[in-house]
Amino acid sequence: MKILITGLDGFIAKNLIEYLKRDEKIKLYLYGKKDSNSILEAYLREVDFIYHLAGVNRPENVEEFYEGNSNLTKKIIEILKQNNKSTPILLSSSSQAIIDNDYGKSKKKAENILIDYSNETNASIYIYRLPSVFGKWSKPNYNSVVSTWCHNISNNLEIQVNNKTTELSLVYIDDVIKSFIEKLDIKSDKNYFEIQTVYKKTLGEIEELLKKFKDNRKTLLIPNVASGFERALYATYLSYLPFTDFSYELNGHKDKRGTFYEIIKTLDSGQFSLSTTAPGVTRGGHYHNTKNEKFLVVKGEATIKFRHIITDEEISYKVCDKKMEVVEMIPGYTHNIKNTGNEELILFLWANENYNEINPDTYLLEV
Repeated sequence: MKILITGLDGFIAKNLIEYLKRDEKIKLYLYGKKDSNSILEAYLREVDFIYHLAGVNRPENVEEFYEGNSNLTKKIIEILKQNNKSTPILLSSSSQAIIDNDYGKSKKKAENILIDYSNETNASIYIYRLPSVFGKWSKPNYNSVVSTWCHNISNNLEIQVNNKTTELSLVYIDDVIKSFIEKLDIKSDKNYFEIQTVYKKTLGEIEELLKKFKDNRKTLLIPNVASGFERALYATYLSYLPFTDFSYELNGHKDKRGTFYEIIKTLDSGQFSLSTTAPGVTRGGHYHNTKNEKFLVVKGEATIKFRHIITDEEISYKVCDKKMEVVEMIPGYTHNIKNTGNEELILFLWANENYNEINPDTYLLEV
């Protein structure tokens, strides 16, 4: 399949191109503002589908709105009709197409040109009046406030919040691309389409989340970023980190026994940590009433011992890095771990709750 994408340097186009390049059955024709009319004409004679993503939303003068939005659309349609083609076209319009400003009017004019083209040639058209789109590769101070804030906060720059209660309608770039791709296989009599997932978020909510993402490196506490808006925003925030900040150092505790580092804390799924233990050293010697831990030796060998604090029943496990075996720390059993090898022991730990200095639920008792 031969596909033309206009606006090749744009935020949405970059993400769409990245996706379509994975499909060996697709040949891409990419058109940018520096390309000539003859190139555009040659491409339009060849292709089977058009993603018309080129547009202008921050011009130096008003005329550029119409030149980049409606006039280019008109030019594409004229070339198609001259070549007796009824190629399907997907247009990235804007939710501002219903607003009486020059940007909105230029987008609405482009929509009308497509609708006339469809009525005349019976071509399929797919018009998306997109709200603010956010995601990786979005241009700060241009595409959306989310992009600007992600860039500024990740680069230690100030952000301006005029009214924290202002609510935005937002769509995530991956959801946009998914919906766009689906239209390659769908014929419809409809003209207008929407992204299924739209997030309604206030400026205050976005600011708070972004600052939590940044503070995570100090507090180790990460918001729930496994799904929904938080997942999308976190991915976007990370994409703006300067390459010198891809890593960060943990602050741990060190003594003659070894080291202990907290790695990350979650809001509702506990925390992850790592410890090292010198050969011959025993660590632990405590029990929990409710807290649960999981131990995994990733380097070395050790013996983990348990004793029931009431019945004195004992049990032990010999563990090593040759077998990835998780051992549960059971409430009501005092427990310890001894490095029985000749090299440093490295232990990966998970606890079902974050450490609480006021109520640690940890009581010293020899095994």
